[in-house]
Amino acid sequence: MKDFARAFYFSKKWQDCRAGYINHRRSIDGGMCEECRSEPGFIVHHRVHLSPRNIADPEITLGWSNLEYVCKNCHEIIHGHCGSEKNSSRVWFDANGDAHEAPLKKA
Repeated sequence: MKDFARAFYFSKKWQDCRAGYINHRRSIDGGMCEECRSEPGFIVHHRVHLSPRNIADPEITLGWSNLEYVCKNCHEIIHGHCGSEKNSSRVWFDANGDAHEAPLKKA
């Protein structure tokens, strides 16, 4: 969470909006990920990412048309934390069992 958005994400308005959106998605399809549709949703994601310029715009921050309920894997892919494959790992283990950070794949 970025510093400029910290107060927003802890606000009652966001908590209520998030809970309402999750309940809405659960009533539609049980709360499945809106991207892959094969995993349960995990996080309410802003399609237009929040920035210092739009954090005060309720259409961006609280408008359901800018939200989607996504699984953890899809959320990481959306934000570029994984490679393009859904099951890409950020860590790999060598023959000795030692963990190594995997390089991020570029799109």
